[in-house]
Amino acid sequence: MTDTVMAATALGKRFGRRGGWALRDCTLRLPAGRVCAVVGPNGAGKSTLLALAAGLLAPTEGRVAVLGTDPASARARVGYVAQDKPLYPQLTVAATLRVGADLNPGRWDAATAERIVSAGDLDPKRKIRALSGGQRTRVALALALAKQPELLLLDEPMADLDPLARHELMGTLMAQAAQYGTTIVMSSHVVAELEDSCDHLLLIGGGRVRLAGEMDDLLAAHTRVSATTEAADTPRGHSPHPLPDLSPHTVVESRVTGRQFTALIRPAGRLADDWRTATPSLEELVLAYLRNPEATPLTPATPEEAPA
Repeated sequence: MTDTVMAATALGKRFGRRGGWALRDCTLRLPAGRVCAVVGPNGAGKSTLLALAAGLLAPTEGRVAVLGTDPASARARVGYVAQDKPLYPQLTVAATLRVGADLNPGRWDAATAERIVSAGDLDPKRKIRALSGGQRTRVALALALAKQPELLLLDEPMADLDPLARHELMGTLMAQAAQYGTTIVMSSHVVAELEDSCDHLLLIGGGRVRLAGEMDDLLAAHTRVSATTEAADTPRGHSPHPLPDLSPHTVVESRVTGRQFTALIRPAGRLADDWRTATPSLEELVLAYLRNPEATPLTPATPEEAPA
């Protein structure tokens, strides 16, 4: 298996001749064996990216490769759970699992499917149309995991689940990744939902990749700085504190509140001695980039761009 599970170059998708771009100029590389969080606001292009990787949509421009080949050729090795969890409403839970087994001969793990369904106390004879949203999510995840995929694409998988079920199923996903080396790509607009489970981040805003890489590396590349600025009540004859000079650092976001100046930067050398510094949280990092769409993105060099 290739070390790169998913790669895209100048990938774009537009719906209709005059429609807007759901995704534009996306270049990324996802290493194997990661649990990747795809985050961004609603309408950012997260669902479109996953559908392109699953082979359900064709790119308008650029290309995407999955497991070293095109998405259509990789489909048998990829699991995908869409946001609306499409299932046959007239089938029972048991019949739905039998269909999954028939469609995936040689790869189907019946014990995994039954374990996930049983953990939700689902009656195998109950029809899909009679299930709640969270129960349908459980069945959809059972189908995807029992397929034993090398790559698992999940679009907002936990949205319909209560906190207890979310915690339990997240544990199941992490166990799958650890035991089988499955690469999991999971989208959400709730950063806190993914922070403790994922080790790789893909931040999409406005249809473009804004941040990509290992979470620890991305956090280490940024620093939150603060300093005292000019005060409105500076005594006459005293020099006010000027705004800090942030050059040559890359500024993601800066603001002045009262006498306090704060900024999120990517340091490019020594920081001033009188600056107070701290490592940002993942949520602070994500929100800063989303609030400032003109901030310079931070993504690793693609294989074509990397130096020899």
